[in-house]
Amino acid sequence: MTAVEGLRALLPFLDYASVAIFALTGALVASRAQLDIVGFIFIAFLTAAGGGTLRDVMLDRAVFWIVDSWMLAVAAAAAIAVFFSAHLLESRYRAILWFDAFALAVAVPAGVAAALSQSMGWPVVLVMGMVTGCMGGLMRDVVCNEVPLVLKQGELYVSCAFAGGLAAMVASMLGAEGGIALLICAVVTLGLRSGSLVFGWKLPVYKAQPPRTNPPKR
Repeated sequence: MTAVEGLRALLPFLDYASVAIFALTGALVASRAQLDIVGFIFIAFLTAAGGGTLRDVMLDRAVFWIVDSWMLAVAAAAAIAVFFSAHLLESRYRAILWFDAFALAVAVPAGVAAALSQSMGWPVVLVMGMVTGCMGGLMRDVVCNEVPLVLKQGELYVSCAFAGGLAAMVASMLGAEGGIALLICAVVTLGLRSGSLVFGWKLPVYKAQPPRTNPPKR
């Protein structure tokens, strides 16, 4: 089996895992918005499929959940499970943050694998990792009128996806097999995101400065 064939074989498993975990986060956000069960399923699927759909459209691939409609069932099952159990969680927001971190660590490798399986250049690989990992959650938060995690001040989120994709590319260039490169991608992505949640790691943010005024001429 060639490296490309190996990546193509791994991609459905990554997509299933990403769909399942991101669907949980979508349903938890729906619970905070107090939606009905149809709303839960809609937001869960939007979150789970948003990034992967955009990835496939941009790469001119068959959209993954249209090829395998069981993805819809996985997202719906996750939404229904959360609908009946969300009240048991002490902090739904904390659960969202951690489920989202694990989903990001699966979705970014899925985006990287999709691009590498089509022999794309490294800039496209990095963008596809970020798109797959970040866009579903962004759609979820915008639709549910939440402050998007992706855009929170200094939050390590898109930067985690970028770093994970870059780590996969470097590992691949150094001769690592496809599966090992994707594992490194997942570890780097999850490690940085977890550090942001546990230790408060942040990026510096832009702070506006008052315009400089020239002193009056004498």
